Amino acid sequence: MKYLWFGFFLFCSFWIIGFCDQDGFLSLSCGGRTSFIDSSNISWVTDTAYISTGNTATINYIEGTSSSSIPVRFFPDSAGRKCYRIPVKNTTSLVLVRAQFVYKNYDGLGKPPKFSVSLGTAITATINLAKLDPWTEEFIWTVTRETLSLCLNTIPNGGSPVISSLELRPLPQGSYTRDMKDFPSKLLRKSYRINCGYTNGSLRYPLDPYDRIWEADQNFTPFHVSTGFYISLSFNKPSLMEEPPSAVLQTARVLARRNVLTYNLPLDMLGDYYIILYFAKILPVFSSFDVLINGDVVQSNYTLDNPQASALYATQKGIKNINITLKGINFCPQVNAIEVYEMVDIPPEASSTTVSALQVIQQSTGMDLGWQDDPCYPSPWDRIGCEESVVTSLELSDINLRSISPTFGDLLDLKTLDLHNTSLAGEIQNLGSLQHLEKLNLSFNQLISLGLDLEDLVSLQILDLQNNSLQGTVPDSLGELEDLHLLNLENNKLQGPLPQSLKRETLEIRTSGNLCLFFFTTTCSSVSSHPSIEAPQFTIVPKKKHSTHNKLAIILGTVAGAASALLFISLSMFLYMSKRRRKVAYTAKAELDMRNWNAAKIFSYKEIKVATNNFKEVIGRGSFGSVYLAKLPDGKLAAVKVRFDKSQLGADSFINEVHLLSKIRHQNLVSLEGFCHDSKQQILVYEYLPGGSLVDHLYGLNRKKASLSWVRRLKIAVDAAKERVKGQRLRAWTIYTIGSEPRIIHRDVKCSNILLDMEMNAKVCDFGLSKQVTHADATHVTTVVKGTAGYLDPEYYSTQQLTEKSDVYSFGVVLLELICGREPLRHHGTPDSFNLVLWAKPYLQAGAFEIVDESIKGFFDLESMRKAALIAVKSVERDASQRPPIAEVLAELKEAYSIQLAYLASCEHEN
Repeated sequence: MKYLWFGFFLFCSFWIIGFCDQDGFLSLSCGGRTSFIDSSNISWVTDTAYISTGNTATINYIEGTSSSSIPVRFFPDSAGRKCYRIPVKNTTSLVLVRAQFVYKNYDGLGKPPKFSVSLGTAITATINLAKLDPWTEEFIWTVTRETLSLCLNTIPNGGSPVISSLELRPLPQGSYTRDMKDFPSKLLRKSYRINCGYTNGSLRYPLDPYDRIWEADQNFTPFHVSTGFYISLSFNKPSLMEEPPSAVLQTARVLARRNVLTYNLPLDMLGDYYIILYFAKILPVFSSFDVLINGDVVQSNYTLDNPQASALYATQKGIKNINITLKGINFCPQVNAIEVYEMVDIPPEASSTTVSALQVIQQSTGMDLGWQDDPCYPSPWDRIGCEESVVTSLELSDINLRSISPTFGDLLDLKTLDLHNTSLAGEIQNLGSLQHLEKLNLSFNQLISLGLDLEDLVSLQILDLQNNSLQGTVPDSLGELEDLHLLNLENNKLQGPLPQSLKRETLEIRTSGNLCLFFFTTTCSSVSSHPSIEAPQFTIVPKKKHSTHNKLAIILGTVAGAASALLFISLSMFLYMSKRRRKVAYTAKAELDMRNWNAAKIFSYKEIKVATNNFKEVIGRGSFGSVYLAKLPDGKLAAVKVRFDKSQLGADSFINEVHLLSKIRHQNLVSLEGFCHDSKQQILVYEYLPGGSLVDHLYGLNRKKASLSWVRRLKIAVDAAKERVKGQRLRAWTIYTIGSEPRIIHRDVKCSNILLDMEMNAKVCDFGLSKQVTHADATHVTTVVKGTAGYLDPEYYSTQQLTEKSDVYSFGVVLLELICGREPLRHHGTPDSFNLVLWAKPYLQAGAFEIVDESIKGFFDLESMRKAALIAVKSVERDASQRPPIAEVLAELKEAYSIQLAYLASCEHEN
């Protein structure tokens, strides 16, 4: 035995200097009041520094012939998470997390609780102390954040969660990850860790310097090496990253008389499992055997070579039992240790932008809403609703907000927002970017103005504005919200006509309690001049029984009221028809103007149907509608964009694009072949570009066919920014039109708006959201924020001042996509990688090109990449004044392109 201990200390001094003194160990006595050192010389501390909730108790119980005293922390039934938050120094490390849960009837109720345990975003286990008490769980977790969060989560009718100890142990770097490539985003939950061939109790620290608990091999007759016989083992480190202790490898399960060795291991539940088998030759015989798991051969003719230890790794999908069989070929099959882990899914974290916005909102309330860690997993925060890892609803009623801060506009995925009774005042603002919002409740506040943002909430279905102090008229833009089916305006100070577009069967409008709101009028002056006439309201008045002596008064009142109403309605109809005629005249003028803009061709709807073969082949879809392949009468192929947006915004966007593209031509702009504007159709006919969009080549099916090379990506970037000088500059998106002063800002530069022709030349399209800068000395245009999330200039977003540098920012995001091969926003990976700009900038500024798209690594000149990366980083500076002009961006890209061409030429010459 003395040789065994000598071997252990030799191993300890050689392999794990720094761990033998418990470096990195954290042992929490949950509910304990004092620190202590246990019989294994492990130091324990109280848990008060890591949790701020819960009650404590001490369990005194007798087990066998001895009595024990165990402190516990328990959490009486309440909503929310009960979490230990432990700072972690190294965010790339691997840790073992072990927790013990004990009930032992500490509360005298005889009702063992049932609850779940989570690590980070993952629900890792369900604890049922009615089945097993105490209950121990072990997890292997890769640290991804600076704080480890272990939470106890209540289950309905499950009682109060309780915990007695929590331990963290660092594990060797790179361990427990081999053969896990097919199972991303997993953590490991221990099912078995067997010290094969050893039955004299469990083994842990200090024999295992990482304090893993190796269970005794209780179910089989052991076969031991001789007592005191020292086995010198050297470790094959590449194969044994887990560094199992010598004491475990020096015993084995060996079958001498039979040729088959079998372990049957039942599992808690159906799932995916990770298995490690450890082998070390401790007998002086040559041994080889086949290894089968659940009947499948995972390794044939496995041979033990002296004196190295080795390991075999395997994964099994969708199983509820493990059968490990070793079939001998030469001499005796043997195994020294077995580890089995359930692979637990780690749900993706919510967007870092969303989390940041919610935390700012929490801070602005002056309250602790309990919003920590991830808002969606393992269970949603209070007042938060999620769909998977996306925050889709926010309910902050009865909290003193006072105003809607710009931070609300960052919650781009919201479908429901409830801010009723939150002391809001002023105008409705900072909500225009919430394009997915379906339900908005701003009732019972002190709002006085509808503002401009509501018209941008294109998905809105329910709008509740009752019991505010809203003044003025109801804008026409509300009628353009086609999905709106409930509009509650009760108890405000609104007056004037309701937009005719609101008068539809699918929309319920509630207007009682206002000064004067109804259809068919543009003024309430007649009501104010006749105060005896009650303003019409959209309310249902129940029939009442009247006594005989009141009937005459009722009749007279009714006649007078009817006469007044008839006069009122006649006047309203006259004014409405006048307005309608003006609108028709405006529309006719717009169409006449469009016909005089020298577009290549004006198509009838019938011609469009013929050209598209009755809209047979869809070649693209977007928020605007669908794009169809067409063949024009001259045989030329075209792309036909059919807009489904029938709102005024859609009409304005359509007219804007026809007006712009009818005036200009450029080799890097998608040319407009014509348009159709009859039968209420808004159809644009473009030249057909067979190469598709840049998005297709970076992320779609085209990428699978042939990934874009670095030189091709640079050429596309140059095309999209190229200048053409004819007396004045003509830029691909910031355009100085020939012979005219106005400059055009695109406002929606993105990869899907960069199209490629057969030769992969790039052209910019979709100018529907563009804005003109009409004055030569103007620096910006103040306008409602529009564009695409991920590409929006943050300065434009916060100030509503659109500048040419806004397009530079968007183009900078496109450059980052070309470099990194990933989209601007995503909802998987680590939170720091959700936003492309925030993730990529630090790397590229430092010249760290490991984030470059894998498909072009090793195929670019370093200086070419450096130039492109630096100009991309400058373009996405948050401060617009720090961004370069587009001419400088173009010049740098041209130089990067030239350097890459020279690099490729030199490579060809060398070959």
